[in-house]
Amino acid sequence: MATCAPDPLFPLEDFHDETAQKASKEHLKKPVSSEMAHEKAQSHTSTIPNSEVPSYDDGSPSDAPQIVRNKVPMRRKLLAPNPDSEEPFDAKEAQVLPQIFISNKTYTYDERVALFCDHIIGQCSAEDADEAISFYIIEKLASKRSWTAVWKTSPEVLLVNCDIGDLPFVGVLVDVNCTPCEGKSLPLRVSVSVAEPYSSNIANLPRELVEDVLREHDYSVPILDVYPIQGMGADVDNIAEYLEHARFFYDFLWRDWDDEEECDEYAGLIEKRIQLYYDIQDGTIPGPISERYRKTLEEYRSKRLDLTKFQTKIRGEALPGEAVECWKKYYEMSMLCGLLKFWEDLRLRSHGPFYPRIYKRRKGQRTSGRIVTHIVAQIMTTDMIKNFSADTLIQQHDSLSAALDSCFSGDTVVVFPGEYHAVALASLTDDISIKGEGERKEVLFYSDPSYDNFVASKASKVMLMNLTLVQHGTCDGIVVVESGQLTLDNCVLKCQGTGVCVLTGASLVMKNCEISGAKGAGVELYPGSVAELHRNEIHHCSNQLAKDSKGSQGGINLKVLPQPQLKLTDNHIHDNHGYGVTILVPDNLYKASEDLEQTASGDKNETDYLSKALQKLSLEITTNKLESNTKGDIGLLCKMWVNS
Repeated sequence: MATCAPDPLFPLEDFHDETAQKASKEHLKKPVSSEMAHEKAQSHTSTIPNSEVPSYDDGSPSDAPQIVRNKVPMRRKLLAPNPDSEEPFDAKEAQVLPQIFISNKTYTYDERVALFCDHIIGQCSAEDADEAISFYIIEKLASKRSWTAVWKTSPEVLLVNCDIGDLPFVGVLVDVNCTPCEGKSLPLRVSVSVAEPYSSNIANLPRELVEDVLREHDYSVPILDVYPIQGMGADVDNIAEYLEHARFFYDFLWRDWDDEEECDEYAGLIEKRIQLYYDIQDGTIPGPISERYRKTLEEYRSKRLDLTKFQTKIRGEALPGEAVECWKKYYEMSMLCGLLKFWEDLRLRSHGPFYPRIYKRRKGQRTSGRIVTHIVAQIMTTDMIKNFSADTLIQQHDSLSAALDSCFSGDTVVVFPGEYHAVALASLTDDISIKGEGERKEVLFYSDPSYDNFVASKASKVMLMNLTLVQHGTCDGIVVVESGQLTLDNCVLKCQGTGVCVLTGASLVMKNCEISGAKGAGVELYPGSVAELHRNEIHHCSNQLAKDSKGSQGGINLKVLPQPQLKLTDNHIHDNHGYGVTILVPDNLYKASEDLEQTASGDKNETDYLSKALQKLSLEITTNKLESNTKGDIGLLCKMWVNS
């Protein structure tokens, strides 16, 4: 999935004058984050060290921190001692910064969607997003033109050759004047002047140097770099909230490739990113997986910046070596961009990779044709093998991973009581059986949080028997049947992500099992799949913090187009959020059906229509017990969805 980025061989100044455009946008799109502002002490005061070090020819210390205007080759000394031990400036220390205003209001998913998608973005394209955000801010600035704020800027704007440690920003108290600047292009800027009393988070930052830097910028700074202080009144507090919304947009919703690609409905794309943000916040996407996403996004931004810097160094026609390196950087960036898009597209994210998967090649049978039984135990005793036949070939392993790596089609893995981890469960490609020895609660398999799947079956026939699967961290189904047939017999599945997913063309046989805790349906059948469920207990599923209660999938969820086949016998389905069995029908499947319209309006008994739907499906429901499900036993949901 490639992004329509500039031609890697062209310097940025030759690509729609991108150097000037992006340089101006970066100040608006990459301010000091609000999270940084919250976590770092607002009144914390740092002191720049003033040690004696070797000096330049003009007497200035070679390692003294200096002042520089961003991207201008001009250096100034910061508190450099002169030979007479006199201070070059008035060295009066800056006072402590006052507290900035931080709103305690929290926003729900629906409120964020209404704000950004309906009110701010609306019908705007990605290219117009900056203008839409600026207009949103200008609306509120009209209520109060002048106020006091903390101007936060990157330390590199003021300090060079200085060990700043983990100092996140340089902050200075300023008076803000929001009078519109005629003829000024985006990003939106405001006029500022150093406020009284002079205050900064760096105690010995000279006021004269701050004035000098501001003067070089015509005393104007990006508006998202100013943070109103507390106690300025309700109007200024509201302005602070508006600015936080804008920062939220650029921190979490904007992507660098947005204005380089065509998007028919940009507001819809922003809605998906809001969904992703809340899925991360409420734990729908587990912490380890969301951390991987964050690192991937950071890596993308780093690769993009690296490419930009490399492009600007090319003068004239690129040399062959430069061209190769440029394309290499471009494709590294493009691959990360494509990966991030999987996260943002809910249709892909449901069963798409959160990280590139390494597909395992099917081994098939041994060339000798022999079948091996693998025993997983720290120590093997004669009692462990007393029930095996005399001609059984046995191989003992200390770990489950080692046993699975040694398996060929037809082998059996016997696991003795204990707790086990095995990343190989995420890619079962050979026809094997994995059996727990003893009580099922004594043989526990734990998921690896660094993988999307816990158990993923891709072989013709796989069996899991007498086991307990405990899902921690993985966000895809606890068991995903991607192809072939999987049999689950006498297993306990303790879910944290979604439940058992049977994809198109795959088959599941589940007997005497228990499924609980799934954030989606306990069992989810994709179009064209097949499942037989006998004597199972499915309970307390679909209990996630649902954004849309109508979308609760209940105990068993069937997606109908083409119809899956489901046979249910002697199952106990109870205490699920939603229906016991949910039939998810695309809203256009029966659009021409008068029955559906009548049912929706309540003019006809829904049971009649449900009966007709069950007849069209290959669905057998006999001798099952369905109770205490929040919406009832069996129900239809008419919803737009896309076949995977």
